[in-house]
Amino acid sequence: EVQLVESGGGLVQAGGSLRLSCAASGFTFDDYAIGWFRQAPGKEREGVSCISSSDGSTYYADSVKGRFTISSDNAKNTVYLQMNSLKPEDTAVYYCAADGSDRLLLRQFDYDYWGQGTQVTVSS
Repeated sequence: EVQLVESGGGLVQAGGSLRLSCAASGFTFDDYAIGWFRQAPGKEREGVSCISSSDGSTYYADSVKGRFTISSDNAKNTVYLQMNSLKPEDTAVYYCAADGSDRLLLRQFDYDYWGQGTQVTVSS
């Protein structure tokens, strides 16, 4: 059974940091890109960042570039999203997803498996 389980969300003040984790199981982790997406209330889900598990290449949306860092621990089948200098506009449910094509893009339709999400709330 494929599972992607996010954790690490919570409430933080603006300027603070959080680290999200995405634990994967049930598929060959090294063959997939893992992406982080987020959906704020009343808005469409958008891509945040992704990483290729095969070679560690990364990609970031402009809105988080320089503040967020994605990394992967292949031994643990886990991807992390370190979020620094958080802003109220980063408030959203954050989802991780797995892309078997490993194209390192943030196109939602490329992603085969999705987690249930973790809430991040940034207060001003």
